[in-house]
Amino acid sequence: MQGAIAKHYECVVDEVALDRWIKKIEGAPLTAVDTETTGLDALAAELVGISLSVTPGEACYIPVAHRNGETQLSRELVLKRLKPWLESATQLKVGQNLKYDSHIFANYGIALQGIAFDTMLESYVLESHMPHNMDSLAERHLGMKTIRYEEVCGKGVHQIGFDQVDLKIATDYAAEDADITLRLHQVLWPQIQESPGLLYVYEHIEMPAMRVLGIMERNGIRIDSALLSKQGQEVGKRLLALEGEIHKLAGQPFNIQSPKQIAEILFGQLELPVIKKTPSGAPSTDEEVLQKLAEDYPLPARILDYRSLAKLMSTYIEKLPRMADPKTGRVHTSFSQATAVTGRLASSDPNLQNIPVRTEEGRRIREAFIPAEGCKLLSADYSQIELRIMAHIAEDANLLAAFAAGKDVHQATAAEIFGVPLESVTSEQRRYAKVINFGLIYGMSAFGLAGNLGIERSAAQNYIAKYFDRYPGVAQYMERTRQEARENGYVETVFGRRLWLPEIKGSNGPRRQGAERAAINAPMQGTAADLIKLAMIAVENWLEKEQLKTRMLLQVHDELVFDVPFDELELLQAKLPDLMCKVAELKVPLVVGIGIGDNWEEAH
Repeated sequence: MQGAIAKHYECVVDEVALDRWIKKIEGAPLTAVDTETTGLDALAAELVGISLSVTPGEACYIPVAHRNGETQLSRELVLKRLKPWLESATQLKVGQNLKYDSHIFANYGIALQGIAFDTMLESYVLESHMPHNMDSLAERHLGMKTIRYEEVCGKGVHQIGFDQVDLKIATDYAAEDADITLRLHQVLWPQIQESPGLLYVYEHIEMPAMRVLGIMERNGIRIDSALLSKQGQEVGKRLLALEGEIHKLAGQPFNIQSPKQIAEILFGQLELPVIKKTPSGAPSTDEEVLQKLAEDYPLPARILDYRSLAKLMSTYIEKLPRMADPKTGRVHTSFSQATAVTGRLASSDPNLQNIPVRTEEGRRIREAFIPAEGCKLLSADYSQIELRIMAHIAEDANLLAAFAAGKDVHQATAAEIFGVPLESVTSEQRRYAKVINFGLIYGMSAFGLAGNLGIERSAAQNYIAKYFDRYPGVAQYMERTRQEARENGYVETVFGRRLWLPEIKGSNGPRRQGAERAAINAPMQGTAADLIKLAMIAVENWLEKEQLKTRMLLQVHDELVFDVPFDELELLQAKLPDLMCKVAELKVPLVVGIGIGDNWEEAH
């Protein structure tokens, strides 16, 4: 915790003060920079003001577009004067979520350079399981209560834009942001430097990935709104038909979107068994309950179909065309680096990682993602990455041998478990082996496996025992990892990212077991996340070095999606697997599959 520091915040409204601050930042080894804007959509928001700090306790706010009649410098003048410093790679900057500020400056033709540190990413690398917003960080690390945005702009319907805030209030709030950012960096950075693993993850993965994600967000991906409209009509008809079917099965009309009415029909009228209850004691109608009931009864199955179709309709079919830029027809998702505790990226507005690819309707939505004119979409996907990482970490001889020989690992596992020659493995045996392979990666118990395969628990236990008998290295890895997690409170990826498991030492049994399962999977999921980020960085650097016109558009799980001009297709097809497989040296070969098509589904 830091002791109280005297605060001196200045509102810069004339050129003399601006000159003084430009001299200050030009002579400083590190400057905290922050922007105030009209909104959260970084590609559409307008700049309202800039705050700077070079010394703890001392900061300024430069208003440029407040609409309350107070004297201020014009946005054009301030940006023109600050542009050389903002674009200087040698003038080092620190910020809180600088990817956002970079977009804001890019909206005015300024390429922010010299990004040395980001406090949000410092916090994420240190404690991925904690909140990373500035208010939480200030309280946790500085023992300080910051001014909240709602205190300045109000809440809900009465909230005003930051451009309507009085300059005195705006200065206290905005200058504090820059000041706190600088102070947070001084507390967080030394902690990262203490661990070579964390330092590697921060300097070689997270910071370079931030730049690449910014590029991908600006690139966006083109969508075919006419196709989505056609799909909307078809799904609308299907929803109406389903509604009729559901009402017929229920014996009466009711609101399918109402959990209360569903409960009345299923448990009151049809007297189906109650699987579990809500906290208030009412019978639950959540997805898990309906899936269980759907095994024996047609109505819950139809309700599930209706729900998933209605969700597709509202989340993607209707929403995507509204989110597309009217000039370019492209949607621009936002990639969050500091959300998932495993290091995985999160995609939002629109979320392109959750399009359900197991259903035909979900796959059809991917058909609406199309290349730019004169291009094809190319998808590059790591094959069975988490299983390969498990083989690498567990160092199991049989598993390593299967991958080294280029065998189908599910087929090889089936041969081992069922004691049959590789060529005699049936498709059903391979399916069982696949469920076991992936189930064990996620720390699945015999009970979970039995449920997944629809077999007796004793049979599932027998399969697991046989698996561990054939792959003893995996069993040892699991025991070792549980032990390490209990001792340290965290596990690590191959690259040194720490994945914290606060409940592993808790007194709540189910939560502790959940943390133990997570401990087994986290190093694999986290390492896969690290690999795809390293791949994105390597590929983007290569595209820029070769001055290619190919654009990286999306990252979804273990897949990268590109807009590739026709004349660059051959080069990309040859070069991408090589680049992506060489980002790390594992004990098993990495494999990348390439798909090309006139839409995302075709390329995938």
